[in-house]
Amino acid sequence: MSVPADGLPADALRIVPPAYGTGSLADLLPSVSAVLGVPGAVDVLGLTARLDGIDRVGVLLVDGLGAYQLPLASKHAPVLADLAAGGRGHAGTLTAGFPSTTPVSLVTLGTGVPPGAHGVLGFTVRRPDGRVLTHIAWGDDPDPREWQPVPTRLETAAAAGVDVTVVSKSAFEGSGLSLAANRGGRYVGADDGNAVAEGMLAALRRSPGLVYGYHPDLDHFGHEDGIDSPTWQAAARGVDKILDQIVHGLPPNAALLVVADHGQLNVPLAGRYDMADNSALREGVVAVAGEPRVRYLYAAEGAEADVIANWRGVFGADARVMTRDQAIGEGWFGEVPPSHAGRIGDVVVLCQGRAVALASEWEPAAAGRLVAYHGSATAAEMTIPLLVVR
Repeated sequence: MSVPADGLPADALRIVPPAYGTGSLADLLPSVSAVLGVPGAVDVLGLTARLDGIDRVGVLLVDGLGAYQLPLASKHAPVLADLAAGGRGHAGTLTAGFPSTTPVSLVTLGTGVPPGAHGVLGFTVRRPDGRVLTHIAWGDDPDPREWQPVPTRLETAAAAGVDVTVVSKSAFEGSGLSLAANRGGRYVGADDGNAVAEGMLAALRRSPGLVYGYHPDLDHFGHEDGIDSPTWQAAARGVDKILDQIVHGLPPNAALLVVADHGQLNVPLAGRYDMADNSALREGVVAVAGEPRVRYLYAAEGAEADVIANWRGVFGADARVMTRDQAIGEGWFGEVPPSHAGRIGDVVVLCQGRAVALASEWEPAAAGRLVAYHGSATAAEMTIPLLVVR
């Protein structure tokens, strides 16, 4: 496996807590809703002044385009570089929710609340019956409206008379994750970047309203080949084509907001710990969920303290190992109701630096063959751009 350099500065590995209520992904759609006149919506991010006179807003989420990836991507994407420099509007940053992983972030954006409230608390989580739910492969079991009970901001906007459109891959329509994150909008299937741009522009031109678009390629090629690999660079050029098309095609009174769900970092082979290779990491563990950068461990009765000690002993400074109550108490998930708390592991392993906690006996082998990862709380993973164009 070849792991390319990802060009991250040293401060990209510092820990960044989620800024719920002041500047997080959860605050974006409430602020957009306020701009569009949805009753009760609060403009936490102060978008109203920047978007005075705007009656239609497109929100494009570029999966994997963290703020720390912008300098590398901009080398291959001149329109993105211009937006990141504030050349066509405003450029700033938000934090993702925690864990900084796609299903958590998509539902955090869609609902406008922190993960603890909406209950999608990891890439995979353990269900009450002991089965593990993979949120990106979720159909109708459990029922998305019961597992994620919070109304989406698309639903509340539509109920207030705002025309709402979702532009994303055709295969995602009706999935559990789409219903949890984006229920309430008209769904337009778009299976490549050009279709995303055309679908968003068509909706923005049709009428005032809210349009949400999703593009996954940058994240995909980061995982597969690494940040700044040739395929990742090509994906960055693809993002630029989408932006070029939308920015130059915006109708009057329209704005485009570009955001991401998380960043990424490349992980060398030396930073990969696998439970299959170390018996101490398996002792007392009856189930495993989460993902390699934030591992959830479910301990046998009475074994929690030993599991924590074993993992701390193996990982040292490469991970912060804490109890569920510690993680909740420190505010990583926001407020967590009792009905959602059990989805978090008894033990939470927050990987630091360039380390991952693999569980090859518990999850698909492909999880251990990725080049770039995300999910934890470093600045590279948590800090995301907010680019505003009008």
